[in-house]
Amino acid sequence: MKPSKSYADLASIFSKIETYGRMIKFSHTIFALPFALSAVILAAREHPLTFGTVFFILLAMVGARSAAMGFNRLVDADLDSQNPRTLMREIPAGTLDKRAAILFVAASSAVFIFAAAMLGSTCFILSFPVLALLFFYSYTKRFTVYCHIYLGFAISLAPLGAWVAVAGSLSGSILLLSIALLTNIAGFDILYACQDAEFDKNQGLFSIPSRLGIHKALTVSSLLHAVTFACFVLMSVAFDLGAAYLVAVIIIAVLLVIEHKLVKPDDLTHVHIAFFHINSILSVVLLAGIAIDAMLR
Repeated sequence: MKPSKSYADLASIFSKIETYGRMIKFSHTIFALPFALSAVILAAREHPLTFGTVFFILLAMVGARSAAMGFNRLVDADLDSQNPRTLMREIPAGTLDKRAAILFVAASSAVFIFAAAMLGSTCFILSFPVLALLFFYSYTKRFTVYCHIYLGFAISLAPLGAWVAVAGSLSGSILLLSIALLTNIAGFDILYACQDAEFDKNQGLFSIPSRLGIHKALTVSSLLHAVTFACFVLMSVAFDLGAAYLVAVIIIAVLLVIEHKLVKPDDLTHVHIAFFHINSILSVVLLAGIAIDAMLR
């Protein structure tokens, strides 16, 4: 018995959604989202918070990241088609054409701008330069070894934006959370880039592993994560966070050590575990520590 047309159409829609989700690695939103939600909780200690504000912050996060990742896949499509590790990504593999990807980026950008507008005029105005900064990252690997730092900077705007959405203005204290996210992202992006060190070098691309070598790149990553940990410690003072948060920071320190123990110059087989799993857990532990501290107040 043949499936009905409506069933086939529904299956096609879900298949498309799954394809777009794979293209932008939607599950990786968890890397930065807990940092943004942490900023929301901290800001809510002194400013009123509504369900609508939280909803549009979440929508803005999803829209911005989806647009940025989709744009990156478009810009890197030719390179991805030459790299054995990325050859089966959706655009080079032919499961998604560039026109569909362009429409996806446009739609995701519109979602981000709309959500920002719903969060106030300041967020709306800032949404345009933020999008430009996010998109520009896709070109940085072509001319600067600091592309990892730039990626961290671009993503570190998330907690700043969330804070502004709730508080209406910036605060010096929240910069600690932003710097923690910047150095955390930059550090693990260097680990991830170790996989492509030889390819990047042959293509004339800029990355710390391809320019300095994997051994030195791992040292740089460790130093960046040391800054991440220092920022988390300083936050306990800046925001007067209690024991629950300090326990979370200790767990994060252990996770960072494990992450760097997993990745060795002569053995990169555990990069995916360090990159995907450890960092996801780290972000959730941070959010849990701040959320529990808020509940205990």
